[in-house]
Amino acid sequence: MGTIRFSSRDLPAAPPTSNPSSSIPTKTTSSSITETVNGSHEFKIGGYSLSKGMGVGKYIASDTFYIGGYAWAIYFYPDGKSPEDNATYVSLFIALASEGTDVRALFELSLMDQSGKERHKVHSHFGRALESGPYTLKYRGSMWGYKRFYRRNQLETSDYLKDDTLLVRCCVGVVKSHTEGPKTYTISVPPSNIGQHFGKLLDSGTGTDVNFEVDGETFASHKIVLAARSPVFRAQLFGPMKDQNTQCIKVEDMEAPVFKDICGAIHKCTCGFISQGVNPFYVLGCLTRH
Repeated sequence: MGTIRFSSRDLPAAPPTSNPSSSIPTKTTSSSITETVNGSHEFKIGGYSLSKGMGVGKYIASDTFYIGGYAWAIYFYPDGKSPEDNATYVSLFIALASEGTDVRALFELSLMDQSGKERHKVHSHFGRALESGPYTLKYRGSMWGYKRFYRRNQLETSDYLKDDTLLVRCCVGVVKSHTEGPKTYTISVPPSNIGQHFGKLLDSGTGTDVNFEVDGETFASHKIVLAARSPVFRAQLFGPMKDQNTQCIKVEDMEAPVFKDICGAIHKCTCGFISQGVNPFYVLGCLTRH
């Protein structure tokens, strides 16, 4: 039978901690990203023949739609927008329908071929280099489009008109810029409950591999847990002078309830269960020393 004698001893001083040098150079980066927020809207114009003659500068408007945080609307002028064209052309425009200043965007206006041949008439900013960059709309009601989008007499004999109906598609790409810096991720780590699991193993006796005899009582425990948490137990159980007989190790100079509470504190990582009648400061002192 091995023997552990508990005596007062001071723990060795903790090694000094070194602070990271403040002279270590740091490098940070950031990126400016400019891209477009894209969306589209289809506007069906029925009863085209009835809209003719409504007057130059008179329009048929789509419902408002939202792209890139702004409201937009399509304006179709059956008799054209400019008096000088004398209703020779139909006009087609996209307009900013919400408050905004200097809204930069790319646009595409298409008159859809309804024969299935997909020979659409397209005017687009997309997919090509723009010498002056995206178009800027200065205020609500600003427009981009074409006064002479298509000759009216050609339109009326084309595949764009079917069952007296036109189909217009508008694509908008609102230009947005933002700066990105280093990303910081926060992971919420729950408090450890390993002490509860070790405590259940101790209370149930599952997997115990060492016994201690204290003041006539025997206590079963786990060598690996004791050694991990206490330098005294680590030396006794795994050190160079370890006791060869660990079936039952005799503990001297300690009362059985105190030893029980020490083992419980080591396994459960808490002193919140100290037995009635046991001086808690004595238990804490033992834990501090051992």
